[in-house]
Amino acid sequence: MFPKPVPSLVPNTYAYETQPMVKATGFREYDARWLFEKELNLMGVQALGLGLATLLHEMGVKPELVTGHDYRSYSSAIKHALITGLVAGGVKVHDIGLALSPMAYFAQFELDVPAVAMVTASHNDNGWTGVKMGAQRPVTFGPVEMGRLSEIVLNAKWRTAEGGSYHYVDNFGARYFRDLTDRAPIKRKLKVVAACGNGTAGAFAPQILEKLGCEVIPLDVELDYTFPRYNPNPEDMEMLHAIAHKVREVGADVGLGFDGDGDRCGVVDNNGEEIFADKIGVMLARDLSKLHPNSTFVVDVKSTGLFATDPVLQSLGAKADYWKTGHSYIKRRVNDLNALAGFEKSGHFFFNKPVGRGYDDGVLTAIHVIDMLDRNPDKSMADLYKDLPKTWGSPTMSPHCEDEVKYGVVDKVIARFQDMQKRGEKVSGQPIRDLVTVNGVRVTAEDGTWGLVRASSNKPELVVVVESPVSEARMREMFKAVDTVMRENPEVGAYNQTI
Repeated sequence: MFPKPVPSLVPNTYAYETQPMVKATGFREYDARWLFEKELNLMGVQALGLGLATLLHEMGVKPELVTGHDYRSYSSAIKHALITGLVAGGVKVHDIGLALSPMAYFAQFELDVPAVAMVTASHNDNGWTGVKMGAQRPVTFGPVEMGRLSEIVLNAKWRTAEGGSYHYVDNFGARYFRDLTDRAPIKRKLKVVAACGNGTAGAFAPQILEKLGCEVIPLDVELDYTFPRYNPNPEDMEMLHAIAHKVREVGADVGLGFDGDGDRCGVVDNNGEEIFADKIGVMLARDLSKLHPNSTFVVDVKSTGLFATDPVLQSLGAKADYWKTGHSYIKRRVNDLNALAGFEKSGHFFFNKPVGRGYDDGVLTAIHVIDMLDRNPDKSMADLYKDLPKTWGSPTMSPHCEDEVKYGVVDKVIARFQDMQKRGEKVSGQPIRDLVTVNGVRVTAEDGTWGLVRASSNKPELVVVVESPVSEARMREMFKAVDTVMRENPEVGAYNQTI
């Protein structure tokens, strides 16, 4: 019988090579993330595979699964350890090799396979690894499935089974390429900066955009798992600034940045101005609503209030549904509501039928951006951005807070704001108009200025976002107010960036 996992082991010891190590906090709300070799070893990955196989059998899902891995020095080894556990649990595994996360989701449809387990640390720094899992295309696991998987793995409640097998799918990237390019090219001549941060997207995104008729200016597209310039994260200002510099240097029409596993896209306009992903979402919602009026759009609670208040979207009958942050939450909500699309401030965009299959794909997002420009030949990206009502918003800010305490801290912050509202106390000098607690707390003042505090689902951090439709000064006042309440809890550490 495969040994029961333990929470910690010392590397370079006999025990480390003979026992599975799996730290419990790696099982997150909607995927799994660990610091490889510190919180998870290869035997621990085997245990995860065996546990996932057991869960698929429990769920009554056909035991057949697609897997792939992102471009990191250790991802292939982790994937093959995962496969060992899956096969031991009786799963037929289809390995698509080096891939983007959306390629693995696409493979569920293309290969007619029900389940997926994509080995990726997404945008996390080197040292991290993880697995994005699902058993009902196009959605991925949420808290219920992750909770049960954690219980199976940590308590060794798995079972082995016959019938497992391994199949390598050769050159699957060509099939993904054809799926996104089997259409007419754009008519407008567009010069596009494609930035990949030396991550996995460099092997796919530039070529796809070029096939669709763009003049592509590559930026950091050579695969290099040391990430020599910056971490491939289009929500990080360092990557956005690099894209902006290149856009201005070459006179590009738009800059597009992709994260480490290619399921997110960041955008810089023709003036070299970074546009936060939620504003890109409003622009795309406007464009798609002209083609598909009266559509519903699912939006995460970190995103701008314009989805609900924009006069153009209102005139087109668009409806906004604010929901929990997290790719699995938004993906499932889009599917449940049969929404046309879902948007996250992090850059995860979900395009549903007839404009997508419902999963998040950064390359498809880039295609929708260039199609939007193609349909507006007399307007630049900056023009389309200027057409939006003006708001002042912050980047996503992330003060450190340990995984073991972060949810408790958020509960205290929620209770504090609820008490303030009950007592009639003001926030940033104004009465509290609204509290949304579907995911952390989003507190809105009387003038529409709002601030959000929630727990990060994949890092030992909190998440803070603020926005004002009035002024930058009001945005900063809200930040100060939210930060003051949050720092009543000494467990909250320093920010990764601030305004």
